[in-house]
Amino acid sequence: MKLPTKTALGWVLLFTLIAAASAQAAPGYGKLSGVVVDPSGTPQMGATVWVQAEDASASTAVQLLTNQHGLFSSERLLPGFYSVRVTLAGFLPSIERHIRVSPNLTTLLKIELDSVFTSFDRLRRHPVEQADADEWKCVLRTSAATRPVLQWLEGQVVEGYPASRAEVARQRRPRGRVELTSGARRPGSVSNLADSPATAFSYDQNLGSAGRLLLAGQMSFERSATTGLATIWLPSGEPGRGPETTLVLRQSKLGPAGPTFRALRLGHSDRLALGDRFLLRYGAEYILVGLGPATSSLRPRGELDVRISPNWRTSLLIAAQPALESDPELRPSALRAALAELDALPAVLWRNGHPVLEGGWHEELGVERRLGSHASLQGAVFHDRARHMAVFGRGTAVHPDFFQDFFSNGFLYDGGSSNSWGTRLAYRQKISDDLELTAVYAWAGALAPESQAASVELRDALRTHYRHSLAARMSARVPGVGTRVAASYKWVGGPIVSRHDLFGETAYRLEPNLNLSVRQPLPSFLMGGRWEALADFRNLLAQGYVPVNGRDDRVVLIPAVRSFRGGFTFQF
Repeated sequence: MKLPTKTALGWVLLFTLIAAASAQAAPGYGKLSGVVVDPSGTPQMGATVWVQAEDASASTAVQLLTNQHGLFSSERLLPGFYSVRVTLAGFLPSIERHIRVSPNLTTLLKIELDSVFTSFDRLRRHPVEQADADEWKCVLRTSAATRPVLQWLEGQVVEGYPASRAEVARQRRPRGRVELTSGARRPGSVSNLADSPATAFSYDQNLGSAGRLLLAGQMSFERSATTGLATIWLPSGEPGRGPETTLVLRQSKLGPAGPTFRALRLGHSDRLALGDRFLLRYGAEYILVGLGPATSSLRPRGELDVRISPNWRTSLLIAAQPALESDPELRPSALRAALAELDALPAVLWRNGHPVLEGGWHEELGVERRLGSHASLQGAVFHDRARHMAVFGRGTAVHPDFFQDFFSNGFLYDGGSSNSWGTRLAYRQKISDDLELTAVYAWAGALAPESQAASVELRDALRTHYRHSLAARMSARVPGVGTRVAASYKWVGGPIVSRHDLFGETAYRLEPNLNLSVRQPLPSFLMGGRWEALADFRNLLAQGYVPVNGRDDRVVLIPAVRSFRGGFTFQF
């Protein structure tokens, strides 16, 4: 029998309403997707992801694996709250709770895995090629996680940089270093580590988004009980590329019945780019020294670097003396930089029964001209002012201002004030990847003794005299065996008893007279990592000794102490 038209339309309308109500009543499914990364932001493949509903009635857990891009995705999840647990060999498990999944929507997650020691994570990965040794470069990237597309290098713009090698090498750089040595890194002052056998260590801990933390410590076993601890916080993750905060603590017992030396050094430095031609580096450090009585010093530093053209640049520097070897621009590696901080204290002198710190001011205006891609010519004029000049000597004279070494006949003496101008011309040539040469000429002032009677105060007999100097340095690497050798010689045209152009010596890694440094890689016969033997000779020929008649005896003043430091290092 044929239904009327109105009745058929009514049935169609009824079925439509029932289907719509059923569709509205049926729950929609949601989706959960995410990425798993390590503290440096590198995606991790093969991580196991467990997705568990927090509703007690839904006890089934979904197991997923991340792909080669560290991504995972779960389909058709009922709306509600979920817990996500991620595990991966070499990392600590990570749990994310109360993750809300909404119907017909995709919830995105980023899960960061942490490890007990980041160094284990670095060793777990495959080695990569070494990072570039370029001192300064600007890189333009399409994003923080992609390879560079433009690079400014030595005054030229290079397109299509093949891969982010420097970034990858930084992530895989060894993170620990242990040194077993005998001898002082910077002999001549109680503020530096003792000339004795010692064990030192440094460790580089990645803090993820908070940057990196460098730790270093040392303990001496002979002559004086010396301990030191240094920490460097690098929010940017790279030494000399952003803000740095440094804390150094030192303590030494000077002899069996001598006083105890304590020192604290707190410093901060940063850099600010002003457009594409101006770069401002600035910072300050506070030093507190206790040796019975206490003394302190605040030492600011500022440098403005101006790039005039791809081949010309100029700089203006104003800094407190002395120049320290911990300058971030001179650091060969982050691990060795942390160890150098232990010796980055100015010399401690003794005057009128109270300790004083060597110091003054240095102002410099410099200009640099690049000669091709592997050579440069640098010139500078500078002005040095100092209230307390450190003079090192040897002798047995009794003098209240002689800061005598308890284990030798060496002493430190406050040579008084100095005010001088100077000029410097330096040429640097990188002949090959294994050979580099530096030549430096300087005309500057330094303390030198004048003719004196035995009754004259030693400080009154020291005057600022201008001297010419010529220095050369060669650093080379022997192919095949990997031996690295650095040799330098600085000639000064006349006797002096203090350092001649201290900032120039620090900038070009020069020392007075003949110096030799050898680094020899050794086979890794005990464990993974890199073993290396080291030997450092300073003032190898014992040159520059100046005899002076004192009130009570005859002493010898020495601008550069003859010393030897040797031992082994292990880096992992």
